[in-house]
Amino acid sequence: MLELRPNCECCDKDLPPASTEAFICTFECTFCKGCAESVLNYICPNCSGNLVERPIRPLAALKNNPASAKRVLKELGC
Repeated sequence: MLELRPNCECCDKDLPPASTEAFICTFECTFCKGCAESVLNYICPNCSGNLVERPIRPLAALKNNPASAKRVLKELGC
């Protein structure tokens, strides 16, 4: 199950579970649309995999399977 991380690893922008601005790789590294598009060219800086839109977990499913609260941020940015 996806962690649904709460922020962009590059700029620390909040990315709530229902955000259409969240992009992930297969390891769930998470970036906002702006960083994915403009800075990273849709390539994950951690694994070199492609970044795709993160799916939205339905609100009813979030009750039993909440999103992660753990923020991940690259120390030096992207």
